[in-house]
This record gives sequence, structure tokens and C-alpha cells, in this order.
Amino acid sequence: MRIGELAERSGLAPSRIRFYEASGLLSAVERGANGYRRYGPEALSTLEIITSAQTCGFTLEEIRPLLPMRHSEPWQRQELLAGLRRKLEEITLMQKRLARNRRRLLGVIASIENKPPDIPCTDNVQRVLAKMR
Repeated sequence: MRIGELAERSGLAPSRIRFYEASGLLSAVERGANGYRRYGPEALSTLEIITSAQTCGFTLEEIRPLLPMRHSEPWQRQELLAGLRRKLEEITLMQKRLARNRRRLLGVIASIENKPPDIPCTDNVQRVLAKMR
């Protein structure tokens, strides 16, 4: 298939596909006599892996070792599982940080909303900052 069809089927811009190819994430393709790139069905699968992994938070460099090897080499199962587990741990740690940040922000909001009526706003700022420390 030509790049326009691959772009349409993958939902990616042709420039993005060319970028992935230039970056070595997508196998280089042969060009026809007319100079057009011709992609096989595996290109669509590879693009789906790349976009799914990016959606999960993987960087392109993290994705590179997770991609199926070129046609002559098998997929490295243990390397794939290790990479997926590393990303899962990163996400778990990020969730913990986000939950902690959320609790802290809710506390700040509550402190501001529950300002004692006899305290001026400028003094309340100091009260809220003291609680944050």
C-alpha cells in the first residue's frame, strides 16, 4: 500500500509515518519505479504498536526494543515483558505521586475555602502556606 493509504488506515499523518521510518522504528520500504513508497501489511501492525505504546506513555526510545524484530529475527519475549513491567512500575509510581499531589491540593482548597471569618486574606495566605510546609 502507498503512504496515503497507510496514513488513512493508521490515522497518522504521512509525515509522521516518514518520521518513524527515518527513525528506524518502521522498516525502510522499497520504492516503486515511480518513486512511491510501498508498505506491506506489517507496517500497519507496527504503527499500531507504536501508537498504542505512546498512548500508554512509552517514549519512542522505550518503544524501539519492544517492536517485533525485522522479518529474520523472532520477537524477544523476555525483553518485551521486562519493558512492559518497567513501564507499569513507572505508571504505578506516577499514580502514587498524583494521588499525593491531589490530596495536597484538596487540602489547600479546603484551607482557602474554610478561612476563619475574622482573619484577613493576607493572613490566611500565611496560614495556608504554613499548612503546606
